[in-house]
Amino acid sequence: MFKRDLQSLVEKWLFKDQVIIVYGARQVGKTTLCKQILEKFSTQKRTQYFDCEMLSLRASFETTNNVDDLQRIIGDKELIVLDEAQLVQDIGKTLKIIHDHIPQVQVIATGSSSFDLANKLSEPLTGRALTFTLYPYSVGEIAANIGYLSVKNNLENLLIRGGYPRIFDKSKHDAEKLLDFLAGTYLYKDVLIYEGLKKSSRLLELLQLLALQVGNEVSYNEIGKQLGMNHTTVSKYIDLLEKRFVIFKLRAFSRNKRKEIAKSVKVYFFDLGIRNNIIQSFAPLNVRNDVGALWENFCIIERFKYNQIKDRRVNAYFYRTYSKEEVDYIEEYDEKLEGYEFKFTKDKVKSAKEFLSSYKNSSLKVINKDNWADFLL
Repeated sequence: MFKRDLQSLVEKWLFKDQVIIVYGARQVGKTTLCKQILEKFSTQKRTQYFDCEMLSLRASFETTNNVDDLQRIIGDKELIVLDEAQLVQDIGKTLKIIHDHIPQVQVIATGSSSFDLANKLSEPLTGRALTFTLYPYSVGEIAANIGYLSVKNNLENLLIRGGYPRIFDKSKHDAEKLLDFLAGTYLYKDVLIYEGLKKSSRLLELLQLLALQVGNEVSYNEIGKQLGMNHTTVSKYIDLLEKRFVIFKLRAFSRNKRKEIAKSVKVYFFDLGIRNNIIQSFAPLNVRNDVGALWENFCIIERFKYNQIKDRRVNAYFYRTYSKEEVDYIEEYDEKLEGYEFKFTKDKVKSAKEFLSSYKNSSLKVINKDNWADFLL
């Protein structure tokens, strides 16, 4: 198990009067991360791990409604982890009581569903919590743990099998089997169970359509027509999948409504192994027709990981004009617009004259398989 970059970032904020929330998909390594933090601090602080998937423990927290009862559960501990905290009813109120009335205790709470935990935390913990997202392995983490050459040599595997901790170092056969398990058990079923959805085939069909449209603008109306759903239902499903860390949306950048597309989105996947599992496509890159889409998705999600660890607070977009000038990815940062085109090979790209001329503090770079390290490490 690699040392995760997020560990240092979380540790930086411990014991600073903030509840720490760590979001992330199931099996992405939240439990391991938290246990490593507890182990590191165990020589300095009294620590304890609480698994909120245990019914008895969950019931104890849910029937506790005062400071004294919570104090008895926590005891003399100074650093505690509440794993899968979203399963505890009214967890936000519980964490507020701990924060306000047992201030010597630092809480780290994890959740595999951002909307479960966020909805239960939003009001009670206003101003009292910091949130982080744990992603699958980043290229930075792989390089730091086993070397840059290992990343370079495994780049194709990352584009095809993704970076889940249990997947990364497995054989092709084992990786594909584990991806079946992860996708079927943790991702689809979580969404279906939460919403009481019965038509799992519809969800899979939606995911398949999204997987085939990576890098392209997504029309909810068009998807609805293909699946026999209305626009509202498609939007609801996509929102659920985003909050379960399966997909994420990138919105269009626009300051000129006459020339630039504003109300449009692209959809990408948090992990390409999951994306390829959805369409059951694990062929090598040299025989695929979606290498461009894979590379674009890879560069954007890896950049998200990079920005979080570097504490770069950026606004991310794509850009397209009605005259069909495009920029794959834009970061609005430090009053500048940094544009990027993603090409796996060194193919020439169309000039983005309108983008560069319309925005004085703008730039454009091409990221390919030879210079990606400058962008992601």
